[in-house]
Amino acid sequence: MSLERAKAQTAAIAVSVAVFMGCMAFAAVPLYDWFCRVTGYGGETAVASEASGTVLEETIKIRFDASREAGMPWEFKPVETEMEIRIGETGLAFYEAYNPTDRVVAGTASYNVTPFSAGNYFTKIACFCFEMQVLQPGERVQMPVTFYVDPEIVDDREAKYAHTITLSYTFYETEMPEDVTLLQAPNRSFN
Repeated sequence: MSLERAKAQTAAIAVSVAVFMGCMAFAAVPLYDWFCRVTGYGGETAVASEASGTVLEETIKIRFDASREAGMPWEFKPVETEMEIRIGETGLAFYEAYNPTDRVVAGTASYNVTPFSAGNYFTKIACFCFEMQVLQPGERVQMPVTFYVDPEIVDDREAKYAHTITLSYTFYETEMPEDVTLLQAPNRSFN
């Protein structure tokens, strides 16, 4: 093999590796998100359109936690810090958000569940975290989350030992939707 051909082959391999790594980096986030939703890994929860059909006598404690990204001006906290429900029973909890500023602020909540092994069994039916929240200056709201713990948790070799599940939310300020911004613009005339 000639030196020129060896250099060309090495260059082709290096370019191929770089392209492959770029593709893998691009696909990593959606693949990881899919993996977490399927397995419950990383505290990702399940979502359902209706309540569980089975309610067990066994109970589990649910703790509620709230935090804000640095710079998020809202006050944000759970209304109730914990509750005990039967496994499979539909629970309803509220979080309170308050915008103490003199401007409209939009926010989006991310969430996780600990222990991670219980994530796949913590099932949300409805949640404020599914949509962006927009609070007016001085507005205080209570935002609901409806959920249940899937009865199949008692058959999981790791998750069945979870006696307490913590549901945590973190609010992040997000860019204001244009339609909301236009509605809030003072003294603006539209022709």
